[in-house]
Amino acid sequence: MSETTINVQAVKDYLLSLQDDICSQLSEEDGSMEFVIDEWEREGEEGVMGLTGGGRTRVMEGGEVIEKGGVNFSHVRGKNLPPSATAHRPELAGRSFQALGVSLVIHPRNPYIPTSHANVRLFIAEKEGEAPVWWFGGGFDLTPYYPFDDDVIHWHMQSKSACEAFGEEIYPKYKKWCDEYFYLKHRDETRGVGGLFYDDLNEATFGWDFEKCFAFMQSVGDHFIKAYRPIMGRRKDIEYGERQKDFQLYRRGRYAEFNLAFDRGTIFGLQTGGRTESILMSMPPVVTWKYDYKPEPGTEESNIYNYLTPKDWLAELA
Repeated sequence: MSETTINVQAVKDYLLSLQDDICSQLSEEDGSMEFVIDEWEREGEEGVMGLTGGGRTRVMEGGEVIEKGGVNFSHVRGKNLPPSATAHRPELAGRSFQALGVSLVIHPRNPYIPTSHANVRLFIAEKEGEAPVWWFGGGFDLTPYYPFDDDVIHWHMQSKSACEAFGEEIYPKYKKWCDEYFYLKHRDETRGVGGLFYDDLNEATFGWDFEKCFAFMQSVGDHFIKAYRPIMGRRKDIEYGERQKDFQLYRRGRYAEFNLAFDRGTIFGLQTGGRTESILMSMPPVVTWKYDYKPEPGTEESNIYNYLTPKDWLAELA
């Protein structure tokens, strides 16, 4: 494949517009403040990977609805792919790379609104004298504390809708991958109710060319806000008290555990010597751990544990 078929500028333009749209819609839903913009640039090579590039971090803290949220764009280059990127692709070890994407995490104030995460990205591994190797990845997932069946159905309907134009096998495949990826092995539970996760999307995956893979990435990116904003809107005014807030902070601990122990994006960023503030933006603002805590059976808090195993939600709840 010739390098000219890899339209990096088109991907970058889309990602920046996606970041703008998501921040605009989330700010409207919050109603109290805007996302602060922090543009950053690395002009010289930094870290063991020789990282250069820049990005635009957008953060909201202390909103009436969004306790903490970040929607980050970055486009970086490095001399060598880190171990997290070559573990499943050893043939790419030693290549230089560039990576660009949008990654976001929203931690709402109200415990009845789920936390949510989304990411869409493009990687290119390059070696002098050889054709570049490219692949897309990303997805989105939902982490409720007090789950509502209507929310789970809506979330997965939008997940399915993002995939429908690309083949009926795509949603089940990437829904299953999401369930398997966002799984806390040490807790024997999923992080939430899933959604979509995909990686290694290129010509070898389904025979799609760059443009079709890029179109799929755009569909996933565009469907995130369609999936999340209605849930936020219908749950943000539910009254809650100290008990619900305490349980939210306890369950946020699971989110922190996953991000620090398993999340590929976090590990990749730290291994490449990336910008720490942007990498750890995804962490909850306040979190608690309680020793051997278990909610009493039959309580509102115990209900979440019925949702922390992979299920065909559209069949189970319809």
